Amino acid sequence: MVYSEEYILKKLKEELEADYVKVEDFSDGCGAKFNAIIVSKKFEGVPLLQRHRMVNEVLKLEMPDIHAFTQKTLTPEQWEKMQTSG
Repeated sequence: MVYSEEYILKKLKEELEADYVKVEDFSDGCGAKFNAIIVSKKFEGVPLLQRHRMVNEVLKLEMPDIHAFTQKTLTPEQWEKMQTSG
């Protein structure tokens, strides 16, 4: 199955109650390689590895068809710091 940026974005935003999600398809159209930035309050106090597991759990049905998935998981506070320091 081929997944779109919009599909992945919507699912992550809804399931993780994310404040911000950006998904980029870098697969040259095959819909199997994505970069994602996810900002959610659900990540507060959660170690990085556990955050990634949370995201992977949301996409567990899609993951067999996704060849590469790069994720950056941030709390709203971390996101705000990134925006003001850059």
